[in-house]
Amino acid sequence: MADDVVRPRLGRGLAALIGDFGDDAGGANKPQRKVAVEFLRPNPRNPRRRFADPELEELATSIRLRGIIQPMVVRALAGVPDTYEIVAGERRWRAAQRAGLTEVPVVVVEIDDRTSLEYAILENVQRADLNAIEEAAGYERLMNEFRYTQGELAEILGKSRSHLANTLRLLQLPSGIQERVAAGEITAGHARALLSVKDPEAVSRRIVAEGLSVRDVEALVATPEAETPRAARARGKARSPETRNLEQAMARALGVPVSLRAANGGPGEIRIRYETADELDGLCRRFKVSLGV
Repeated sequence: MADDVVRPRLGRGLAALIGDFGDDAGGANKPQRKVAVEFLRPNPRNPRRRFADPELEELATSIRLRGIIQPMVVRALAGVPDTYEIVAGERRWRAAQRAGLTEVPVVVVEIDDRTSLEYAILENVQRADLNAIEEAAGYERLMNEFRYTQGELAEILGKSRSHLANTLRLLQLPSGIQERVAAGEITAGHARALLSVKDPEAVSRRIVAEGLSVRDVEALVATPEAETPRAARARGKARSPETRNLEQAMARALGVPVSLRAANGGPGEIRIRYETADELDGLCRRFKVSLGV
């Protein structure tokens, strides 16, 4: 029931606000105006905190050549005459200033704080490249402030519930690791793997220093905790390249870390590690096993 109520409000509203205002579908009844760049203010609810300098410069170059094709969406700031808060289009506003523009095209809408936050998050998640930490923070804010469930957000955004769950889990990482993800020093895949590491800070430093891949980190997770480093190295040397290749192939097929332990010609075991209920459910589907049985 909740999905039926929420999805139309956000889905159609988002298309109306950040769609192409110059086309026949959305532009005919949305008057544009020019506003001086100094009378625009960034949205404090915008989950995007980083604006990459090369990308801004590239957009500024495009604006110098072609101008701003799509207007920004703004709302009036209460108590501040002729001043507007940006709902959608902060990158364009920043790039326009680099390009030397003194005025920019805008469309003024009347929306409240809640809707402004929704659009700020949804525009960035659906149309731009938020880093994983910014994306997770946006999801968390929508859920905490406006009581959206993961299921409702998944429907609104067109993403899987497992994607939302795994992204939100990144906020459990230490702040130093979150900063490395935000800075692009390690990937979201690395960060998800670090959630299962006993000392994620130390491993994150190794990722940067040694150039470890996500698979390398997953291999560290798959190493039994009871083993000493010397025993782990010895076990690693004893495993044949064929065994390691098989582990990697199985991990790719299942989407979770896999480790093999086998004696020559004798019995062995396969260890499959999962972190969330969604991952377990995915494994059950692959193995055609029902969780209800």
